[in-house]
Amino acid sequence: MKRISATLSASDRQILNRVRARGYHRARETNRAHILAALDDRIPDAQIGAVLGVSRKLIWRTRSACEEHSLAYALHEVSRPGPPLKYRADHAQAEVAAVACSPPPAGAKRWTLKLLVGVVGPRTGLEGINRETVR
Repeated sequence: MKRISATLSASDRQILNRVRARGYHRARETNRAHILAALDDRIPDAQIGAVLGVSRKLIWRTRSACEEHSLAYALHEVSRPGPPLKYRADHAQAEVAAVACSPPPAGAKRWTLKLLVGVVGPRTGLEGINRETVR
């Protein structure tokens, strides 16, 4: 891995010190602030990893994110798109609620998850819906 130098301005150091001093930031943000402050103090990666309990890869990624983008980009989480939705949430929820509010099928005292999945599953747009989705 190519070593990227992390040199911070005075305002960046103030931001890092605020993140490190206050307890309302996420643990990952605080860890990244500690990493960047240590890199700015020219502390070796191995020593940073040993003290903070983080991997060399995390140190490298944090350093490169700061150099390539900005301090804010390096500190904060980037949203992850995740897998595409299988069902429109409002449509699926309305379908399940409508079935659950109707009288249960003959022979059943009340709706169960298994019964709901059996009735809602074959409907158009909800093919293959599973128990956990209905729950």
